[in-house]
Amino acid sequence: MGLQTFSWLLLAASVAAEVVGTIALRYADGFTRLVPSLVVATCYAAAIWLMSIAVRQLEVGLAYAVWAGCGTALTAAVGMLWFGESATLLRIGGMATIVVGVVMLNLEAQ
Repeated sequence: MGLQTFSWLLLAASVAAEVVGTIALRYADGFTRLVPSLVVATCYAAAIWLMSIAVRQLEVGLAYAVWAGCGTALTAAVGMLWFGESATLLRIGGMATIVVGVVMLNLEAQ
């Protein structure tokens, strides 16, 4: 596996850590519950650490756009599926727009 591929995998792991940390915020109850609060802090620290390694090989702007876009779309999807948040056509269309934007950025980087 090449460094570029490994960097994309690290970025995907960073996105996953950020999404888990964000979901844990819901359970941290304003950082008044210890275990969920520790999950938030650990996941966010891991997300930034993994991103810092990934940007050694990836363009910073591209990596951040992918990270932020995928994190936003995945967090919204989890909110709809796990917490029963509204799944309106506008929200789903917005998520699709984020995904298309990330794909377009990746095409540009090739």
